[in-house]
Amino acid sequence: MPPEPVLRGAVRWLERLPVSGTARVRALFTTHGDFSDITPTQYDAAYAWIRETGLLGDVNSGVPLKCRVFDAAMTQSGVPWFRDADLLIRRPEELPEDALRAAETLGFTPEEAYAQVSTAWGKVDTEERSRIGSAGELALLELLSESAKGRVEHVAAWSDGYGYDIFVDAYEHSAHLEVKTTVRVGRLTVYISRNEYETMLRDPDWELVTVRLNPELKLTAVAAVPKQWIADHVPSDRTARGRWESCRLDVPPEVPVPGIPSIMPMLANTAPDVLRGVAVP
Repeated sequence: MPPEPVLRGAVRWLERLPVSGTARVRALFTTHGDFSDITPTQYDAAYAWIRETGLLGDVNSGVPLKCRVFDAAMTQSGVPWFRDADLLIRRPEELPEDALRAAETLGFTPEEAYAQVSTAWGKVDTEERSRIGSAGELALLELLSESAKGRVEHVAAWSDGYGYDIFVDAYEHSAHLEVKTTVRVGRLTVYISRNEYETMLRDPDWELVTVRLNPELKLTAVAAVPKQWIADHVPSDRTARGRWESCRLDVPPEVPVPGIPSIMPMLANTAPDVLRGVAVP
């Protein structure tokens, strides 16, 4: 987390750069007594930080300055708790000390800081899930295309209305695979839509497949989450006037079944072990 002078310096740079050049703003900071609470070296560090985080590329943004600076401090400074903020921080009083210090520096109350952390985590999580999810689907699609005795189609490439991502068909067997991907070890969180869930209920060939990728986005393991476990843990609609449309499932490590049971009859003899439930290093 950037130290307090760097955060304050970052706000001052972003306040003045839209109307003055870098050299003029630097001269102001180093000669005017109103700005002498921060040293020239700290102002230089603040400038380098806003450049590294991308804040310098959009100095005319309409987002309030303190929000931009706080979000960058949370998302791009490598604070260890941010990745699991959804589990670790469920109320303002659970904010870590470094987040509270940054919030105080920038003029946020703990409640405002909590809202900012939640918003920033949600945005980063959505972007990361999209990136990782696409990589996982493509990795599994390629592996199945090489290993299954039949037709393999990436139906999610042209429509998200099927309720699954990959179709596999061979002779008397077929599988409709909804793919969820993670790069995490020890934590499996999946998001399932109402359409995916209702497809599961009516489609005997539907299967939820989890794909684990390594940091280089290479496939290392696949597993299937049993339908009954999913059905037991999704929310319930209590009245006809309320309906869930998407939910998050935190899947314990002992629940997924290694491999993809529904495609076992369709695998070629040369299919890799990972599709049969054997993890690779």
